[in-house]
Amino acid sequence: METPLFNDKFVNRHVGPDESDIKQMCDTIAVSSLDELVEKALPESIRSEKKLELDEPLSEYHMIERLTEIANENKLFKNYIGLGYYPVILPGVIRRNILENPDWYTPYTPYQAEISQGRLEALLNFQTMIIDMTGLPIANASLLDEATAAAEAMAMLFNFQKNGKKNANKFFVSNDVFPQTIEVLKTRSEPIGIELVIDEPGNARFDESYFGLIVQYPASSGKIIDYSELFKKADEFGILKAVAADLMSLTLLTPPGEFGADVAVGATQRFGVPMGFGGPHAAYFATKEEYKRFVPGRIIGVSIDRHGNRALRMALQTREQHIKREHATSNICTSQALLAVMASMYAVYHGPEGIKNIAERIHYLTSLLNSHLKNMGLNQLNDFYFDTLLIKFKNPSEVESVRKLALERKINFRYTDADKISISISQATTFEDIAEIVEIFDKALGLSYSTKVDKIEFDYYAIPDKLKRRSPYLTHPVFNKYHSETELMRYIKSLTVKDFSLTTSMISLGSCTMKLNAATEMFGISWEEFTEIHPFAPSDQAEGYFRIIKELGDDLMKITGFKGISFQPNSGAQGEYTGLMVIRAYHKSRGEGNRNIVLIPSSAHGTNPASAVMAGNKVVVVKCDENGNIDLNDLKSKAEEHKDNLSALMVTYPSTHGVFEEDIVEICKIIHDNGGQVYMDGANLNALVGLAYPAEIGADVCHINLHKTFAIPHGGGGPGMGPIAVAEHLKPFLPGHPLVKTGGENAISAVSAAPFGSPLILIISYAYIKMMGGEGLTHATKAAILNANYLKEKLKSYFPVLYSGKRGFVAHELIFDTRKFKQTAKIDVDDIAKRLMDYGFHAPTVSFPVPGTLMVEPTESESKYELDRFCDAMISIYNEIKEIEEGKFDAEDNVLKNAPHTPFELSADEWNHSYTRTKAAFPVDYLKIYKPWVSVGRINNAYGDRNLICSCPPVSQYE
Repeated sequence: METPLFNDKFVNRHVGPDESDIKQMCDTIAVSSLDELVEKALPESIRSEKKLELDEPLSEYHMIERLTEIANENKLFKNYIGLGYYPVILPGVIRRNILENPDWYTPYTPYQAEISQGRLEALLNFQTMIIDMTGLPIANASLLDEATAAAEAMAMLFNFQKNGKKNANKFFVSNDVFPQTIEVLKTRSEPIGIELVIDEPGNARFDESYFGLIVQYPASSGKIIDYSELFKKADEFGILKAVAADLMSLTLLTPPGEFGADVAVGATQRFGVPMGFGGPHAAYFATKEEYKRFVPGRIIGVSIDRHGNRALRMALQTREQHIKREHATSNICTSQALLAVMASMYAVYHGPEGIKNIAERIHYLTSLLNSHLKNMGLNQLNDFYFDTLLIKFKNPSEVESVRKLALERKINFRYTDADKISISISQATTFEDIAEIVEIFDKALGLSYSTKVDKIEFDYYAIPDKLKRRSPYLTHPVFNKYHSETELMRYIKSLTVKDFSLTTSMISLGSCTMKLNAATEMFGISWEEFTEIHPFAPSDQAEGYFRIIKELGDDLMKITGFKGISFQPNSGAQGEYTGLMVIRAYHKSRGEGNRNIVLIPSSAHGTNPASAVMAGNKVVVVKCDENGNIDLNDLKSKAEEHKDNLSALMVTYPSTHGVFEEDIVEICKIIHDNGGQVYMDGANLNALVGLAYPAEIGADVCHINLHKTFAIPHGGGGPGMGPIAVAEHLKPFLPGHPLVKTGGENAISAVSAAPFGSPLILIISYAYIKMMGGEGLTHATKAAILNANYLKEKLKSYFPVLYSGKRGFVAHELIFDTRKFKQTAKIDVDDIAKRLMDYGFHAPTVSFPVPGTLMVEPTESESKYELDRFCDAMISIYNEIKEIEEGKFDAEDNVLKNAPHTPFELSADEWNHSYTRTKAAFPVDYLKIYKPWVSVGRINNAYGDRNLICSCPPVSQYE
């Protein structure tokens, strides 16, 4: 009897084309095999003979076993550490219907607003929540973390005052701001010429050299401080004011907008998002109307569609770094959309009374603990507080006695000094927990305290009357309707049907890599052994996390060929910035701090020049030739011209034009010969894994988009992770952290709030790599290149391919030129993008990097069937354009100009178009089997920018 074959390799689940498909597709593009395709697509100079040697791949079943083993290496302690991270209770309805729902975690950033209305509404709810809670009229759709948000506030205020012709450069920072925030402020201030002055608010001595300040509310120590006198002094010199505020506390405290803040920032982690060893969590950013043109990140705005109906879209700063490039004030292009959605739904579910009840309970339990500590004779230093007490002891030995007993009881406090302990109470704290804390102090200090901790009645408010909140919040109907699980479940579902995600169809966005985010990879992010770890807990409690960080880091170094890695950057753009800061520190260590020129090809991502300027550099643009490659002569000329001051080249490989440049090795050599370093943008690493290694090509540092190449889902615009891998000589400069040992011996200061960025989602990439193995990852790369070249061959007769390599092949993505249709039929690229929605597809990347084109990346996860379906749609659209060219349909009233078509329009009593309803809605047969519908018509962006509304307006659907 034959032994059965076991073919449960995960690679066969991840990669779309099977063996039969691959054979047919290779025939179509006239190659005999994937290996021949690689030989023709990749330059010989970069192809490596070295196999990618990773662990043997695990099956999905064995991956869960491995992950369970790792999870058990973490230790679950009760955490009272605080510092911006708190245990929370995530409602099951939000966990199951959002966090674990691919309708929410697989969509891309809502650049195509008509098929993103559900996410946009949830993010508008988020903005409304922030506006209400902070008392400021403008809020964005989230930032990466609280420390980054504070740094963005500092930069915004700096740029705003410069715009007003003021040249002050000092920024006052309260010494009671979270230490991780102060560290990121240090990192971000120095390169752009801002001088930080860190001191107690009472010691502030302002003059004309100050442009801004930031304070913590409540302070890091837990104190509630009245900043009115500080702000009054600041106003005398026109100093702008930022407040980092705890969102939960603002249900009880006067909001920052009501006591003079120009900006409020903070985290929304307390609104139902687990700690996850530091992230991901959505930060918030709110400000006044006069700063709206300076706000970093994304703002969701209300507009109308072509029928005059309410419709949402991203407004103002959308992709500002792609437009402004080196003049951009921020490189933020990733928000924390999925986490912002979760936080907004937490507010929707609980409503204003529910949120206030949670805050009051936290404050009550804190006051209860304070009452008992004082009765025990302990010196609690905070007269006014929300959730945090600071206890001063007579000598350090008492602190050590408490620490020892607390650890035995599996409890973490924050030990701020040798003689102080800080305790932060959270939503998860119970009366029994308070009794346990009292018992620990009693036993550790030998006090024989006998009073029973019970639900006693007493005046527990420890908030000064002047700072008690009196203004309403969360008054919009959306926060007052969906409080039962049934209603919230239905509301969430009503939003998902307005969106396209990977559950709908292929999302072929060039430069975005919308590949499969497998369910097995996602499992661990819901397990409490990973979600309930505080980022500043003792390291022996997070051994599972450290194992993932070590093993994933080792694998990524093998994949890139580098010798060091940092997981701190929270996005690809943050990875760019961090890489450049590491290069900057390296040059300074060699006495070459003058090196500040960064060469950037004209085709580069817009975040590249923005990151370079933020890191204190000057950008020199390098030309590209007619084939989309870096102009070698121009590069050489500019490298030699600036050789005394050359810091780095920023290069994306394969290029942003979707081709493997033949001269990349020579390009790297030119930079090195002129004293510079090579920073490789890892956005397109999906086309290199297992075939070529950035370190061998000649790069010195490379950021890695884990949310692209390594399967972390995009979540509607975040979370993302952008770790950097570096060569040996740059390892000493990898970023450190003020509270956890990270980085090298000459580490730059922190770039993110948490020491390892967003570790919870590292589990996803860890699982992906472990299940794929070296051979599987290499096969995936080949399949990605195959899929792109298959689309090229199938569609080139209809839509010319703008750039291809020396032998006529593209990399893993390609650019279709649609500009000629503007002349022949008055059809532009946006018309094609919107018409694709009628065919059930998300549009490719529109007008980037070349205006008037479509950039397509099918990824390795899409099957031949799905690729053929996409080709059918594109060919059908081509034929619709031909009909306009031939005069069969009007140049203004046609299926493309009017796309997308909503079911309301199609079912209306009147139909005033020359084409039929069937042609509008069902142009190809497959749509008769499954048709995803759009909920709004084409959106009027100009109207929305003229009439900026970034909070929930009163609309009939809520009444």
